Amino acid sequence: MIEARRLHILRAVADHRTVTAAAAALYLTPSAVSQQLTALEQETGHRLVERGAKGVRLTPAGEILLGHTHAVLAQLERAEAELAAYSSGSAGTVTVAAFATGIGLVVAPALARLAVTAPGIHVRVQDAEGDASLPMVLDRQVDIAVAVEYRGAPAADDPRLTHVPLYAEPFDAVVPVTHRLADADEVPLAELAKDPWIGQYPGNPCHDVVVLACENAGFEPRLEHSSDDFRAVVALASADAGVALVPRSALIGMDLTGVVVRPVDGIAPTRRVFAAVRRGAEGHPLIRPVLDALARAATVE
Repeated sequence: MIEARRLHILRAVADHRTVTAAAAALYLTPSAVSQQLTALEQETGHRLVERGAKGVRLTPAGEILLGHTHAVLAQLERAEAELAAYSSGSAGTVTVAAFATGIGLVVAPALARLAVTAPGIHVRVQDAEGDASLPMVLDRQVDIAVAVEYRGAPAADDPRLTHVPLYAEPFDAVVPVTHRLADADEVPLAELAKDPWIGQYPGNPCHDVVVLACENAGFEPRLEHSSDDFRAVVALASADAGVALVPRSALIGMDLTGVVVRPVDGIAPTRRVFAAVRRGAEGHPLIRPVLDALARAATVE
């Protein structure tokens, strides 16, 4: 008989590529993870993982079992949801990981709404970028991630997750008031090819959006300055340190002295925001109201 907790460990190893990283995500020791993998191999009668200098990879038998693992764990999430519904599930804690702008734009309004519509649900919020929040959901560290689409992110049809689209917003060009394009109604990205750029660190979903937009305009941005804080990005632009692309909602209420904000000419790069939960958990009586409140907040915004 295959134990479900060992399937969860197998998926964590497949996701993180090393036993050490999987162990850290699961709050286990590497030796405990290795022992559980060995026990799983004994249960199945197949070698499931191969260890190498660059980490761990699944064998063909491991890949077969991983495909079933996604379905089994999703069904267990559904079972927990139905049992919670049977027990009323009207009170409890839901943990949400979201990036800073998303917290202000949809998470905080959702909390205000839930305080009225579902007062028994306590929501705990953690600030985390999208590339960090999705693994946190998969590793059961949080229940919901509010994340941004980016290259390399799990796709909408990923068997491990259920996606709930929330909103999409354009990036605007932010240039110093002394910039040659400061008086333009719209800024063509190609005209910024030779400028120094201010952007997010690699790994931040917004970094991918900006780099891809510049690539589509025919150039690679020369990133002179890096910050994941949009206030710092705008401050550097106001000091004539470079140009930037910033999501429109991140500019709300910000001091824009010294910069000019203009729409991008043509098809603007877009930040697409969604909520994600482990597949099967979307019907949980605690999680469903939070997802609904997030979607309602996004619609109102």
